[in-house]
Amino acid sequence: MNSTAKHILHCALLIFVIIAFELFSGGIKINENSFTLIDPWTEYGQLATCLLYLLRFLTFLTLPQVLFNFCGLVFYNAFPEKVVLKGSPLLAPFICIRVVTRGDFPELVKTNVLRNMNTCIDTGLENFLIEVVTDKEINIAKHRRIREIVVPKAYKTKTGALFKSRALQYCLEDKVNCLNDNDWIVHLDEETLLTENSVRGIINFVLDGKHPFGQGLITYANENVVNWLTTLADSFRVSDDMGKLRLQFKLFHKPLFSWKGSYVVTQVGAERAVSFDNGLDGSIAEDCFFAMRAFSQGYTFNFIEGEMYEKSPFTLWDFVQQRKRWLQGILLVVHSKVIPLKHKLLLGVSVYSWVTLPLSTSNMILAILYPIPCPNLMDFVCAFIAAVNIYMYVFGVIKSFSLYRFGLVKFLACVFGAICTIPFNIVIENVAVIWGLIGKKHKFYVVQKDIRRILETV
Repeated sequence: MNSTAKHILHCALLIFVIIAFELFSGGIKINENSFTLIDPWTEYGQLATCLLYLLRFLTFLTLPQVLFNFCGLVFYNAFPEKVVLKGSPLLAPFICIRVVTRGDFPELVKTNVLRNMNTCIDTGLENFLIEVVTDKEINIAKHRRIREIVVPKAYKTKTGALFKSRALQYCLEDKVNCLNDNDWIVHLDEETLLTENSVRGIINFVLDGKHPFGQGLITYANENVVNWLTTLADSFRVSDDMGKLRLQFKLFHKPLFSWKGSYVVTQVGAERAVSFDNGLDGSIAEDCFFAMRAFSQGYTFNFIEGEMYEKSPFTLWDFVQQRKRWLQGILLVVHSKVIPLKHKLLLGVSVYSWVTLPLSTSNMILAILYPIPCPNLMDFVCAFIAAVNIYMYVFGVIKSFSLYRFGLVKFLACVFGAICTIPFNIVIENVAVIWGLIGKKHKFYVVQKDIRRILETV
């Protein structure tokens, strides 16, 4: 089956899910039983009725990103063919693949650096260097294509940036940086694995040279799955990349909803101009702060074809901690006076739909116990939002798991499992939100990333 046929089937399934959910939930009225005939002002009182309507309206905070996800998944081929090089890798500008680590997982870093180097060579890339930026020396093997940079403990940025921001800024210092402004940097986390498809996509992106910043798809169900629950829950993130992220970069060339911290490709001159030296508030979600600063300075972005591989958190504890840090970091970005309001408006709406998740979750229960009449359009939109979000889990599995690798039965089990993780994900996200709002700020939690350490404790 070719990519076009797959995309058409995916779109048909998406439309089917939306229509089915609209009919099931009453978003589309088919008979008189679909209408709520209760007068809430008499039945519940004015205060309770106002509260119920307010909770219902909170659902609309997610509408912008839902529309972006829907359009991104429909308007662009969701199953593109193998990336084809548009020029010779020998003509590509110099590319630095930069991995930032605390140095807590040295064996993982060494293994992945060698794997990524071999992937680049197998793809035909010649003009490249892999930099490992670490707080602790890991003594990686000497090689002409590998450079280890140890960030001195005494190093301080001008604004007091910490954690990953501090390490990234150290690399941009004149005495450390060995790259020219026209060179390119591919930012990876220590567990991120390149694929030949992603290397070809990066080569095409830098050869095109129209946009100084770019990002592509990351999937989480590759090779050995460590934790099926977190991996299936992360299927939503795969859909988010193929929907919202792709649309904002391919159509608008702007990080309207920000971007991720890995599979980031930047031109050196632009990265140095934007800077990672953004103080304490820019150190928790350094990727988000950087993107919004670049956006406010007029830089453009594009989507890069080809996927990279990562692992979902190995434990539920790490999963919660990861979400909590993201929430706290993005809130700091949204509240920062450095970023103009017009550049962070959609990001702000998005993060506050996350912040109000406990209230939105309670609305799902209250809507059953205390039904209220709403305009038909309002019911339709609420059902549309829920249907698209449910389908995001389904599509994420379809995109991440290979039917040929798993077989039909196990593949369908993964799809069903992803849907079953939705209540779990809602609980986890609620815990992360509450903990993030009342917990200690400006803390950078690093999740366990080396599977060998997990196996040693079993």
